[in-house]
Amino acid sequence: MRLGITEYMDCAHFLPGHNKCGSLHGHTYKVEVVVEGEANSGMVIDFADLKEQVREVLTSYDHRALNDVMEYPSVENICNRLGADLKSRLDFPFLVRVWEGQGKWAETQL
Repeated sequence: MRLGITEYMDCAHFLPGHNKCGSLHGHTYKVEVVVEGEANSGMVIDFADLKEQVREVLTSYDHRALNDVMEYPSVENICNRLGADLKSRLDFPFLVRVWEGQGKWAETQL
């Protein structure tokens, strides 16, 4: 069984050396986290518990300049960082999908 949540964070970043994205700008990132597991007693995990873990991770990055915490904050690297941060918090196989605006996303599965 798979279940997921969606959260958001607002961040600024620039991509050093990139023609279009080399200047500081911001995005509202949509972050989807999907866990997979057995529904014990009717639930894989309580949505509130999953949201709490994800929100605690996102708080570290929300309303920040991502270049202060990563060298090249592409959506791929943001996705990998969030996945690594969540790995120690979640006891399930999961995936993270980070949307940068509309129609553009990166995904990692852990």
